Amino acid sequence: MSLALVSRLLPSLTRLQTRVALISGGEPLLNPEWAQIAQLLKQSGLHVWLLTSGLSLAKHAVRASQLFDAITVSLDGANAETYAAIRGLNAFEKVCAGIAATARTGVPVGVRVTVQAANYRQLPACIEVARQLGAHQVSFVAVDVANPHAFGRLDGVVPDLALQLRDLPEFEQILCRLERDYVEDFRSGFIAESPRRLRRMHQYFSAICGAGAFPPTRCNAPEFSAVIDAKGRVNPCFFIAGPTEAQLQQELAAVLNGGSMLALRQDIRAGARSECATCVCSLWREAGSRTTQDLLLHRKANA
Repeated sequence: MSLALVSRLLPSLTRLQTRVALISGGEPLLNPEWAQIAQLLKQSGLHVWLLTSGLSLAKHAVRASQLFDAITVSLDGANAETYAAIRGLNAFEKVCAGIAATARTGVPVGVRVTVQAANYRQLPACIEVARQLGAHQVSFVAVDVANPHAFGRLDGVVPDLALQLRDLPEFEQILCRLERDYVEDFRSGFIAESPRRLRRMHQYFSAICGAGAFPPTRCNAPEFSAVIDAKGRVNPCFFIAGPTEAQLQQELAAVLNGGSMLALRQDIRAGARSECATCVCSLWREAGSRTTQDLLLHRKANA
């Protein structure tokens, strides 16, 4: 995504009364214009949120804390060995240093763990690592192996990441342990999901193994948000491609309210898209609760 493209978007974002801009990747901090893009959005009155792998966060912690209202870092393991096995590089300490450095600035930092076969036993340890690093919140999402295009897998190859049938009893015990030992962290929101929401992961992996149905999804994210990729294509969400003609050669509102996009959103609303039935991160917001703070982590009172 270029600074020029973001600049062209600003009038549309203003007319659409946009409140929050999420800058995601990949690793957004590798974009040489990331700071200018974030500053432009922030100066235009938007709240700006960074979703990052954290590989470059330690280097940019101070500047990022000045530009972003919230930062979420992917950390798929509680130690260097697990992180390296999942991510393919030895960068656990570097990412942790970035989380800690950013947390010290007072900006709300969340840790997001993608739960999979290699790390599900470490869920309690991941909570403790997030706490030790000063994170404001830790969240968990099941690895998406049902959608071949999830998380940038454009080649359609789905690696063997899901829990197997033999893992499910132990996973059940771990979830029970979390409910028993982390009551206050659920209550305070330090653990972002409720115990019931976490148990949906067990149901999801059971369905992947053919041992049950996928958990029911309820999502209206495309009704109040959209995803614009680096080439200017507009999508209703991260996992469903927008119509071919949904490009930013025209004004954003016209794209979002064009016939093809309206029809696509109607299909999503009606449950006609297969991607939605197996989604691991469905999001529902009531119309009256779509506030900025509903979508961002809160700063600590003393920050």
